[in-house]
Amino acid sequence: MVKTEQILDSLKQCMDPEIPISVVDMGLIYGVNISDDNKVDIKMTMTTRGCPLHDTLVSDVKRYVNKVPGVAGVNVEIVWDPPWTPEKMSDEGKKLINYGKQKTVAPINYEIALPQGTGSVVKQEDGSLILMNENQQGFMVNQAIVDFWQLCNGHRKITELVDAFAQKIGLQRGQVEKEVLQLIQQLRDGGLVTINEPEVSNVQFKK
Repeated sequence: MVKTEQILDSLKQCMDPEIPISVVDMGLIYGVNISDDNKVDIKMTMTTRGCPLHDTLVSDVKRYVNKVPGVAGVNVEIVWDPPWTPEKMSDEGKKLINYGKQKTVAPINYEIALPQGTGSVVKQEDGSLILMNENQQGFMVNQAIVDFWQLCNGHRKITELVDAFAQKIGLQRGQVEKEVLQLIQQLRDGGLVTINEPEVSNVQFKK
């Protein structure tokens, strides 16, 4: 008989597509129900409605549940009541993003910033992906986040990154713009992106 603890343990490897924190620590899993014939029903929510990576996350959840030996099938139901809030995160999840703490990091100038990916991507034996920063801290991520991180080559402005990422995942730029801005902040906080800003001279010489 498959146990709820086994399902949750496996889902701790499944990362939210916008933040490198598991769906369990994010507080997105509202319920796990296992039938007598080992079919698993997952009730979960998302941090925001209309997230373009919803389908990616549902697929990832199904994949990680199916990794548990004995699972005969998975059904995922997305619910919006009660709405998700940061309070639903586990203590571990809150620590990972320093929830509630003011950071003294310089704000990103979205007009001129040129994000540059740092660190390396590591593929685990089970196929899961980890982005490792230069301090050897690892963050479980999915392919969509890796694709975006690889687009950050230090030469693209943020508007260009939005266009490139939208094209890569086949969505309109308006659908991904907010997620891209959040992702850049989170990758920077994790030491996986540095923000380069070109030096602009205030002096203009007349011919």
